Amino acid sequence: MTTLYGLTQCSTCRKALTWLQRHGIEHRFVDYRDHPVAPATLKQWATAVGGFEKLVNRTGMTWRNLPDARKQPGSDAEWTLLIREYPALVRRPVVVVADGAVSLGFSDALFKRLFAT
Repeated sequence: MTTLYGLTQCSTCRKALTWLQRHGIEHRFVDYRDHPVAPATLKQWATAVGGFEKLVNRTGMTWRNLPDARKQPGSDAEWTLLIREYPALVRRPVVVVADGAVSLGFSDALFKRLFAT
């Protein structure tokens, strides 16, 4: 089953959920603000997408409002602590398909490729 991780109030996550429903794709949604993601899972996601630098949205207000000293985590542990404190830093949505593959973001074209519809 596909799991979509994101924030309930995120418009992009809502669009992704609507797309999955419209295409009849079985899924579940996890709001990672309400249900924090384990550090080991964050590391798996980061590895799958090319590192924490790609997992974290550096264009959003949450990132821009961080003190400069917090914007240069030096280890995976520091990244996971930062994300635990600021879950909105993770690009949304994170999509984990049944085979464990991880994808970030939403677009119609991306989801068509991901779900081969």
